[in-house]
Amino acid sequence: MDRLRNRIQNYAWGSHSAIAVIEGRDAPTVSPEAELWMGAHPLACSELSRGGTWQPLDQVIERDPQREIGPATLARYGPRLPFLLKILAAEQPLSLQAHPTPEQARAGFAREEALSIPRDAGNRSYRDQNHKPELIVALGTFHALSGFRAVSASARLFAALGSPELEFVRSDLARGDGALGGLFQEILSLAGTRRSEVVKATLAACRRVADLGGEFALECGWALRLGELHPDDAGVLSALLLNLVVLEAGEAIYLPARNLHAYLSGVGVEIMASSDNVLRGGLTPKHVDVAELVRVLEFRSGGVEVLSARRLADESVYETPASEFRLSRLADGAERTPSGPEILLCTAGGFSLRSAAGTLDLASGQSAFVPVSEGAYSVSGQGSLFRASVGSDHG
Repeated sequence: MDRLRNRIQNYAWGSHSAIAVIEGRDAPTVSPEAELWMGAHPLACSELSRGGTWQPLDQVIERDPQREIGPATLARYGPRLPFLLKILAAEQPLSLQAHPTPEQARAGFAREEALSIPRDAGNRSYRDQNHKPELIVALGTFHALSGFRAVSASARLFAALGSPELEFVRSDLARGDGALGGLFQEILSLAGTRRSEVVKATLAACRRVADLGGEFALECGWALRLGELHPDDAGVLSALLLNLVVLEAGEAIYLPARNLHAYLSGVGVEIMASSDNVLRGGLTPKHVDVAELVRVLEFRSGGVEVLSARRLADESVYETPASEFRLSRLADGAERTPSGPEILLCTAGGFSLRSAAGTLDLASGQSAFVPVSEGAYSVSGQGSLFRASVGSDHG
């Protein structure tokens, strides 16, 4: 197995301390550090230490995919790592966004290729042909928006706001789930003076509800925060239609395709299918394609399932329907024989990884790539050790 050297993405919403503290570096950092990527995605490919030299992981896999990822993963996904693992640290909220299904991704990619839109263009939505289901596991208290709240609950929220400028929202909510798509599109299409008046009225009403306390005080408090960061952005209003989720350490949520969501604050370990397809829906200065987003989204309301890891002997597994990835935690004394590629990530404490080829020690913030050819290995140590592997189709 090989130690990884990973790249940090310095997005503006990132933390000046969280990733540095996990890695044992000085904080605060000069630039915000939003994500630490572990994988073979071309935008920030990890390097592994092998034979005394650092080599890009994607090139290592392409040279000998049978040895590195194994025949089952190769047959289904080709000579590439199908998942991307991250440490995500949000000091400020991310944009509202959604990801396409595999069929939507392939069609959207082909369409934008035919239009000759550069893949790095700001108005490009589909940068590859893959979908992007995600799982985020909180390392501490973590706030997020995910999916449309039950319409009956949203109706109570907007009744509590009571602003005349929001009567169109209350009227549509009274018609149930069938009106969600049209309502969402109407909100995102607000423009000029009309948008300014609606957003201003929304924030004034939220301030009153937040001060009074009660059922939706936390949701309105977040709306005020979003309004401070994105004044005159209609996403402030549409965010109030979504479930507010508060995770504690070890809890997780799964984000399937067609789900509108936004991470608001906190630090977590995130795993996803290796893709960069994002359709944004507000709370951002970046490109928002309203028509395409509405076409991709699923306008179904309801709650959010908060996941806990299921303990299986020496491994605790976060179960999802994704075939590209599986995320778990390994305990002291765990033994594994991988049938596909793996990445092991230590987020606290320290661990020793032992196989017939030797021993590799991981401290907090360090990670390792485990090729199929490694064979059986064992784990010893204390703290938190995440295991990223290919989904249930391949073990």
